[in-house]
Amino acid sequence: MSVDDSAAVPPAKRVTRTRATYAEAGVDRDRAAIANERIKLTARRSFNKNVLSEIGGFAGLFALDAERFPEPVLVASTDGVGSKLQLAAQLGLHGSIGSDLVNHCVNDVAVQGATPLFFLDYFAAGELDANVVEQVIGGIVEACKANGCALLGGETAEMPTLYRGKEYDLAGFLVGAVSHAKMLSGENIAEGDILLGLPSNGLHTNGYTLARKLLFETAGYRADQYVNELGDKVGAALMRSHRSYLAPIRKLLQAEVAHAFAHITGGGLTENLPRILPKGFAAQVEMASWEPPPLFAHLQTLGSIENEEMLRAFNMGIGLVAVVPAALLKKARLVLSRMNERSIVLGRIVRGQQRKVVYC
Repeated sequence: MSVDDSAAVPPAKRVTRTRATYAEAGVDRDRAAIANERIKLTARRSFNKNVLSEIGGFAGLFALDAERFPEPVLVASTDGVGSKLQLAAQLGLHGSIGSDLVNHCVNDVAVQGATPLFFLDYFAAGELDANVVEQVIGGIVEACKANGCALLGGETAEMPTLYRGKEYDLAGFLVGAVSHAKMLSGENIAEGDILLGLPSNGLHTNGYTLARKLLFETAGYRADQYVNELGDKVGAALMRSHRSYLAPIRKLLQAEVAHAFAHITGGGLTENLPRILPKGFAAQVEMASWEPPPLFAHLQTLGSIENEEMLRAFNMGIGLVAVVPAALLKKARLVLSRMNERSIVLGRIVRGQQRKVVYC
């Protein structure tokens, strides 16, 4: 009995192959090209004579001025803007978030005595919107110009598997320089030095997760709602810009009236002041020396938050602290007042076994 082999082996199936494209996977190179062209035009507004490259190369080129910075030390900082980004997207205030990012990084290098040189950004979205990208980069460029640094380059990425729709993330990286002899490390801080505070504009870029929960979930406010306790609309109160303190820092250094500076960001006074204290010293802060702005008081009421937690979660209206010799306090405050810069005597440097803030 014979076996019919053709009956035992099924016929081969015909497979139709399609030509896969990046766009079908969710990444549109044409959208990216449009966004990048707009970035090139915008970024050039921040260029100066030290920039030796164009936007779009494999890396940015910047010539360091050796005469301006003898024995140069490069000072770098990187950061994001946290959940303030979500509120900015909700309100369509994309430009302001770019300036927040630059100013945060500028302050971080300025308190080391450094001059900001150039900035790099990272922008990633589920779907690139050229108009949003242009607004964000525009804010970055304007802040770079205001602080005398250049937007040297960056990265614009479309990642639909990581971000939803036009949701985006933003981060930045800043490089500055200072002559070795002019670096600020806090080593000159001495007992009796005065803590001189400069006001913040509001939350700056810290504490937004808690603030948004309290204002939008606990209190049930809308972003466009005017609240008497805030003296403003909720969205406007939350979106006040993160200040740059570069100008007052420079003036105080030029007048030779400051030993050190602390940028008050995440962690508040409690965690940021100890970062500049030498061994054997503490910072004594008098709680009655200033009144936090209404936004902070209302947040504390809404959440029944303890003072200790408030001072760690928020800047409480103080964005920068200068450590000033007591004998030079009057001169330092005069320098600031001539800039129309308000200052607050917060306390003083005292002896202490631990580098910490002591509230009294």
